[in-house]
Amino acid sequence: MNLAHTLIEQTRLRPNAPAIIDTYRGQSRITTFAELDLAAARVARLLTNHGLQPGDAVLVFHPMSAELYVALLALFRMRLVAMFLDPSAGRAHIERCCVMHPPKALIAGVKAHLLRLVVPAVRRIPVKVVIGFPLPCTVRWSAADRLEPLTEVRDCDDDTPALLTFTSGSTGQPKGTVRSHGLLGAQYRALAASLALTAGDVDLATLPIVALANLGSGVTSLIPDADLRYPGAVAPAPIFAQIHAHQATTSVASPAFFECLVRHAAPAFLTLPTLKRLYTGGAPVFPRLLDQMQTLAPNAEVIALYGSTEAEPIAHISRRQVTAEDLKAMLAGKGLIAGLPVEEIRLRILRDQWGQPVGPYSAEAFAGMCCKPNEPGEIVVNGAHVVPGYLRGEGDEETKFRVDGAIWHRTGDAGYLDEQGRLWLLGRCVARIHDAHGDLYPFAAETAVYQNPRVRRAALVAHLGKRILAVEFYEALAAADLDALRVTLAWAHLDEVRHCPCIPVDKRHNAKIDYPALYRMLEQSV
Repeated sequence: MNLAHTLIEQTRLRPNAPAIIDTYRGQSRITTFAELDLAAARVARLLTNHGLQPGDAVLVFHPMSAELYVALLALFRMRLVAMFLDPSAGRAHIERCCVMHPPKALIAGVKAHLLRLVVPAVRRIPVKVVIGFPLPCTVRWSAADRLEPLTEVRDCDDDTPALLTFTSGSTGQPKGTVRSHGLLGAQYRALAASLALTAGDVDLATLPIVALANLGSGVTSLIPDADLRYPGAVAPAPIFAQIHAHQATTSVASPAFFECLVRHAAPAFLTLPTLKRLYTGGAPVFPRLLDQMQTLAPNAEVIALYGSTEAEPIAHISRRQVTAEDLKAMLAGKGLIAGLPVEEIRLRILRDQWGQPVGPYSAEAFAGMCCKPNEPGEIVVNGAHVVPGYLRGEGDEETKFRVDGAIWHRTGDAGYLDEQGRLWLLGRCVARIHDAHGDLYPFAAETAVYQNPRVRRAALVAHLGKRILAVEFYEALAAADLDALRVTLAWAHLDEVRHCPCIPVDKRHNAKIDYPALYRMLEQSV
């Protein structure tokens, strides 16, 4: 079934309810479910009039807004493929992606259309639609307002492609991830259950896929008045004003985004009492952030999510479910608790063979390769909302394997299941240190360090044959602070604890350690 049927069902059930609240020309703008559906039908007519056919890819460059979801609904109902890539990855990346899968149309704002001047593959796209001020050789988005709506929603099966995204390609050729209508439908159902999406709620929506799930559930998406490309650097004051003005009840965002809100609120003891559920994930979520979020939203249930690009969600846990014993275990190097796997997914811990292909397995052989409780290995998953493969199969050999014909995904993350069936994370498989002291997953040590409230960031690496813990503090420190950390982490056999004024993080999410940059920093300080 076409995913658009799920999304536009709310037009019948809640036509006049707000679907999206965003900021337009400095003012709050409300788009109802009926208005969203009508606009999508008119854009569908516009694209049809310009020759687009089912299966054509349409490159979309536009921030989270009503226009973005009008475009997505129009593309889905026409059986077109919405194509997204990260423009911050650079011109060469954009060129490679457009050559790998040439789009037939571009939908973008005025600034994004400037890419046509510097990226030949974008310039070659046949149909170019501009949102905003008209540009030469483009189709005006606003022209759809005068067209007769295209009410047809084209039939498709579960395997029909709907969404194409690309990895950054920072370590080589970018990989394209294709999500079908069936997979997006399964992901919607998994998210709706995990996030307890409830019609009538107002969700501060920072993640495009969550806002899409909101549309199918009758939830109002309140889009922050912020540049969501850099969640760790948003201006909190306008967001607080939006939450209060629209009485937001839920939010799903990255840890870096919530850290910004916490830093803004703490000095003045500000709170957000209307929020009743907060979810955070996409990067490691440590207990202290959950505690800070609980203080920020005293009436909310605060939940950590674990997932990956190819499988979202995988597991979750509420702060209230994290026990004192769990905190002690994290301090002792047992890793970071992620909670029970969601019901919609099958999760196993495979003996760590990362870096080499595995399988195929029979069910019996696979069971024999899986780890026992508390035994670390690779986290592997299978489910209807798990991406079964990449564009043209590039990358499948490293990350996919079969068990009696069923496709399983290798997350690349290490972890284990405890006796209660809860998942514990140990970081990336490739990061495991093997030396004279034995095996160590650096993330286990980092998790322990993050229980110190004075530590802003921490990263453990093997460098020049030594186990070095780099630590960035919130405030000035004494040599005794570093010694205390070494004592606390005696089990990790650290060779050195080094203070770093600013540990580098990824530019996109401002949350994950940029390890290549950290290695360069360590080399320069030798």
